[in-house]
Amino acid sequence: MDVNISAGIDWVGHVDWGVRDFHGYRTDAGSTYNAYLIRDEKTALIDTVKGIYSSGLLARVAQLTDLSAIRYVICNHAEPDHSGGLSAVMTACRNAELVCDARCRDALQMHYDTNGWKWRIVSDGESISLGKRSMSFLETPMVHWPESMFTYVPEEKLLFSMDAFGQHYASSCRFDDEEPLDKVMREAKKYYANIVMLYGRQIAKVLERAAGLEIKIIAPSHGVIWRKNPDVILSAYRDWVVCRPGAKVLVIYDTMWKSTELMAEAIVDGVADRGVEVRLFNVRNTHITTLAEEVLDCAALAVGSPTLNMTLMPQVAAALTYLKGLKPAGKCGITFGSYGWAKGGVKAIEEYMASMNVEMVGESIEAQFVPTEDVLEKCRNAGRMLADRALEMVDNL
Repeated sequence: MDVNISAGIDWVGHVDWGVRDFHGYRTDAGSTYNAYLIRDEKTALIDTVKGIYSSGLLARVAQLTDLSAIRYVICNHAEPDHSGGLSAVMTACRNAELVCDARCRDALQMHYDTNGWKWRIVSDGESISLGKRSMSFLETPMVHWPESMFTYVPEEKLLFSMDAFGQHYASSCRFDDEEPLDKVMREAKKYYANIVMLYGRQIAKVLERAAGLEIKIIAPSHGVIWRKNPDVILSAYRDWVVCRPGAKVLVIYDTMWKSTELMAEAIVDGVADRGVEVRLFNVRNTHITTLAEEVLDCAALAVGSPTLNMTLMPQVAAALTYLKGLKPAGKCGITFGSYGWAKGGVKAIEEYMASMNVEMVGESIEAQFVPTEDVLEKCRNAGRMLADRALEMVDNL
């Protein structure tokens, strides 16, 4: 496995082949926790790994340099998948200073016993010389924690980008040009949608600042390193930060006795009549990770549920709660569903859609017990309206 990024700069992290859940995000492709070692007149370790993998990290570092030679340990982000190894590292690397910003220090002190650690607190734009190379620090608050920052090595045009531009993707290869690009980009999109979509405004500001840097290589905290295609991931992020819509409609639903499913299928038929891409998802067999990825670049969504105990089905509520937290921007939609002796499910969906600032296209559609042909035609017409609005949104970009 090639771990060398440049002369004296190496990957020393951990590949987690088996992880399948990252606080609710389904990581079917595993992940990596990337840490990097820079050997110069002074030696620096950029980030660590989950605490349970710290011995492996130290062993990889020790193959390249004496642990006593490490002068700086950089913490770009205090979340435990990157900082969990710090306690072991700071114990083993007695001559090292922990370099981070003030907010990161405060967070680390709430996570770990930091007694005995040597601190070097840096601020935005500050630099540290390593000899032939230097490290400069860019504070990136809420990308995606308040204390987050990037580390940039201008002599190498190398950006250590923390969680930005990452992917939950385990591989025996370390670089983007060693893996199928479409597969890597799919994981990068999924990662963005589920981890950082909420922080699009902050990431847009970071992209503006990054535009002023010469970037040849992007080394994120998860997944492969962008040494051939940094322009591809940067371009994708410019679209993703604004949830740039494509001509795509999602129909998301749950059903009890197939009535709401019939309505969902009729909406799909209406969208298809306009020749617009449409995707149908039953929340019972679709993970929220996939829904977030699909919502990121759709123009329109239709959400349906039967009424259960005068409210919506719990799986629909879970999906909408997850999406509401991610705050996808610039979407239009409709709501639909069936009910028996009392309503409630569609109204609850309407409240979710309002909280997500979804532009409603037409009135909600409800059927008592089994949808009649008139109701199904309303659903088909709603699908056509969604498709037409999706095309308008794309044309207006």
